[in-house]
Amino acid sequence: MFRRAGAFVTRYPRLVLVGTLVFLSLSVVFGMDATGRLKTQGYDDPRSESSRAAHVAAERQGASPNLVLVARSGNGSVDAPAVRGAGAELTARLSAQPHVSAVTSYWTGGAPELRSRDGHAAMLVAHIDGEGEELAARAERLRADLATPAGTPGDAEQALTVHVGGSALVDAELQDLSESDLKRAESVVLPGTLILLVLVFGSVVAAALPLLIGVLAIAGTLLVLSVLGSVTDVSVFALNLTTALGLGLGIDYGLLVVSRFREELAAGFLPSTAAIRTVRTAGHTIAFSAATVSAALATLLVFPPYFLRSFAYAGIAVVAIAAVSAVTVLPALLALLGKRVNAWAVPWRRKVRSGSRSGFWEGLARIVVRRPLIAALPVIGLLVLLAAPFAHADFATPDDRALPVSASSRQTGDLVRDRFDMKGSSALTVVGTGSASPQERAGYARRLSAFPQVAQVAGPDGTFRYGAPAAGSAAGSGPAGSAARPAADGPVRLSVIPLVDPQSHDAQRLVHDIRATPAPAGTEVLVGGPSAVLVDAKATVGERIPLALALITVTTFALLLGFTRSLLLPLKAIVLNALSLAAVLGAMVWVFQSGHLHQLLGFTPGPLSTTMPVLLFCIVFGLSVDYEVFVLARIKEAHDAGQDNARSIVTGMARTGGIVTTAGALLAFTLLSFGTSQVSLLQFFGIGAGLGVLLDATLVRGVLVPALMRLAGGLNWWAPRPIRPREPAPASRPPPAPVRRCPAARPAPRTPARARH
Repeated sequence: MFRRAGAFVTRYPRLVLVGTLVFLSLSVVFGMDATGRLKTQGYDDPRSESSRAAHVAAERQGASPNLVLVARSGNGSVDAPAVRGAGAELTARLSAQPHVSAVTSYWTGGAPELRSRDGHAAMLVAHIDGEGEELAARAERLRADLATPAGTPGDAEQALTVHVGGSALVDAELQDLSESDLKRAESVVLPGTLILLVLVFGSVVAAALPLLIGVLAIAGTLLVLSVLGSVTDVSVFALNLTTALGLGLGIDYGLLVVSRFREELAAGFLPSTAAIRTVRTAGHTIAFSAATVSAALATLLVFPPYFLRSFAYAGIAVVAIAAVSAVTVLPALLALLGKRVNAWAVPWRRKVRSGSRSGFWEGLARIVVRRPLIAALPVIGLLVLLAAPFAHADFATPDDRALPVSASSRQTGDLVRDRFDMKGSSALTVVGTGSASPQERAGYARRLSAFPQVAQVAGPDGTFRYGAPAAGSAAGSGPAGSAARPAADGPVRLSVIPLVDPQSHDAQRLVHDIRATPAPAGTEVLVGGPSAVLVDAKATVGERIPLALALITVTTFALLLGFTRSLLLPLKAIVLNALSLAAVLGAMVWVFQSGHLHQLLGFTPGPLSTTMPVLLFCIVFGLSVDYEVFVLARIKEAHDAGQDNARSIVTGMARTGGIVTTAGALLAFTLLSFGTSQVSLLQFFGIGAGLGVLLDATLVRGVLVPALMRLAGGLNWWAPRPIRPREPAPASRPPPAPVRRCPAARPAPRTPARARH
């Protein structure tokens, strides 16, 4: 199949390149608006109780607060007459803003918890209508209209300095920063990668070819995301994976194809024949590599949060486009270029390497094969040591602390956490699906307000604190209330304001306590809000992890079994991948949760996001199998050619060690560039994935793979008879005579000594 594909693209190379140009043009034109169709958030399960509560609350009483204003007094107490007047005016300005509803202010009958502990600041909470890019734009406009510019004192007339935050602005700033970080990373990664490729290949032309595959993969995936974003929810962070994985796999596959083509040219084959032979050998490897990486990324589809599913969409698309381009576009270009693939050699490397054999990796492989246990045990010990901190991992959903301290919503969130007992827009939404009397609803609200983690419970039947009605409370007052008094019977509609951080264990315990509290008879109560979303997200991920592990293990085993026709090699690959992944996750706990290196990287230490370890697992696992396929392909090729186990390992490592290390270093360079991001989620992804690639491309593939294969001996190639490859008879093997070689490479006929004289 691959030989026929190679014959076609080398016979009609210009047709293939014209089709590629058309595809690239369409991708650029129609993929440009992908960003506008993507969203932030997506960390929750849309079928969870907290999501159902949010929908019911939005239909019945308006959605929960997503905007927070903190107004600080420059003249003392917020209860001073002049400050109260300024606060009332600020409340009126906020209420008059378009698309703003459910405004609650300390100066207009709000709870005492809306006043800071020192009395020098007060809080306003509200809801902005909309979603996606529309909501982000409205939040940005509100910040511009209401916030006091940084570095200026409060207005003399109002005597207030205003800070704007809340989840709506968090989403807007996350989207803005992720886009700017992506542009900055691309501006560094693209030229940096080209320079590194030139150093590797010693030729500008050869270096540009893998980069071209990466650009095609990125552009095509943007088109796919633009289409998907118009029909379903897709996370904006999928763009970052598109860039990193597009460049990484484009370079991986490009390195493999170009290196193999140069080997075939050096062996004396004509460019067209060399391209066909390259597609037949490297194309087979790329197909299995793409299949295994896609299978690992497809595992993300079993998780309901669209944040994770978005990475599956982007990852599968970028892998498929990169693989197809590498076995069609690249051979067509190589057939046209021929020996000009080595053109524009850099001055200090005029003699371009013709093959991919690495003396360093060949020497290392000989050492490892000679002393496999001595080589493997220290590496295994290091990986186990790195994995140890993961036993103490804690998890949360991202909030404003994922942003830098310079962000407006981050500053507002820090003020709320430091100065207020009430935690701003972190209220729990409690809604019922049935009808209850006012007395039943009030009794239920009173019971909830008695929990020690609760500041107050507000609803249409009044406000309750510490198990009793609040002083001056009346029906229809409070954040969840309305201007009109409720009917005699109606559903439960409560806003529970916590005294604890919404990401804390106490807040999660409060969610469980509220859900366990008996509701009014005939009423099903749903609990939503940030803490409830966290509880449900942890439950959803925990329930789906066994299924995801089973799928990724079975699909990887099946694909590697078909590729190697060995029973042991797929099992060995899965075990080594799991060990390196555990090391990466442990290192991420040590860095991001324990806070080591936080001053250098500029993030706030805290629990890991519920979704990021799952994402990191699938991506790093897929890339590890990608490199495994590269190495096993050459080892198997040498073994099938008649070399014994030890010699085939050395030959395979000599042929692939340089490619795998180079590909890993270039991909790690791309991924680690996201470590400079201003968003801690992107830092976690970039540093974690980059570290995983480096560990896999060096210690795992360079030491553990050859060591364990040497220890296994002949068991490496054992398989049950039904899947054992058939050995062709010697007479059936194709003779070497028909192979076309370059005339210049044929050895000159020997001239007898007498004729020379």
